[in-house]
Amino acid sequence: MEMIDLFPIVFGTFKVVVLGVCMYFAIKWHHDQANQKKKAAEEQQAAAGAPAHPTETPL
Repeated sequence: MEMIDLFPIVFGTFKVVVLGVCMYFAIKWHHDQANQKKKAAEEQQAAAGAPAHPTETPL
């Protein structure tokens, strides 16, 4: 087996690993951003005295 025969195997494996890692971090980043926005909205509602959930009534 020559070096040229191994190139597609090595390059293809590397490409799949790199794309998999990048996809993982992209999904994680978007998930974390959504959690930050949700937490900020909850804090803003709590500061305004509004109920956390629309069906809850303030005391």
